[in-house]
Amino acid sequence: MMAKSVYIETTIPSAHASQRSDPGSVYRRKTTRAWWAERAQAYELVTSEATLEELASGDYPSKDDALQLLEGVPVLEITDEAIAIAELYIRHHVMPAPRSGDPLHLALASLHEVDYILTWNIQHLANPNKLEHITVINRRLGLLTPTIVTPEALWSEDET
Repeated sequence: MMAKSVYIETTIPSAHASQRSDPGSVYRRKTTRAWWAERAQAYELVTSEATLEELASGDYPSKDDALQLLEGVPVLEITDEAIAIAELYIRHHVMPAPRSGDPLHLALASLHEVDYILTWNIQHLANPNKLEHITVINRRLGLLTPTIVTPEALWSEDET
């Protein structure tokens, strides 16, 4: 059986490399590092130019570590089709602007038929209240909707 694919969204390498000490950040860092060390190899990981651009922008202490985590992970290219889908998500209030963020992650993962989007973004991506709306729009476009999860949700699944 072929490994399922997982789109690594910006919040995953950010959490993995985070140096923040608040309880939420510590929990996300520990959980992300454990998932990466113990489960990532069970999946076919992909990321995108959008993720790399987001990680590279700004000035924060763990930038190099966050970017280094994705070295060797295949990168999905931002295409005109992906941009058009992201803009459609914004127009239909599925995702907030700007299109370079969450709408583009969802568009790229949907367009490339990735099985999962791995994220800590509960508000805009891993939000069960948005799933039906996302699915309706993707069906109209002839796209499959990835399962959008946090590392905890992708932890216990047995892929063997």
